[in-house]
Amino acid sequence: MWSEGKGKTPYQGKGRCFGEYRCPKCNRGWMSGNSWANMGQECQTCRINVYPHKQRPLQKPDGLDASDLSKEHPRHLCEKCKRLGRYCRNTYY
Repeated sequence: MWSEGKGKTPYQGKGRCFGEYRCPKCNRGWMSGNSWANMGQECQTCRINVYPHKQRPLQKPDGLDASDLSKEHPRHLCEKCKRLGRYCRNTYY
């Protein structure tokens, strides 16, 4: 479910999606294929939780969100991983 303004993130569905983040404190930007509704990721520099400003389905890649499976997901920065107590990618909701 994609709806602007309802919740902490643009995406309000149950599954994983692709998110774009920008830290309001240091302006550092990053992208993640492990983005979830109403969940943020910590900025590696400032260590503050940042919610994605843009999210889109993983099923519609535009080149930028091609998964690099060799790249480790920073679980210690992911709100979803912290809440689950395990790697979030193996979760569907």
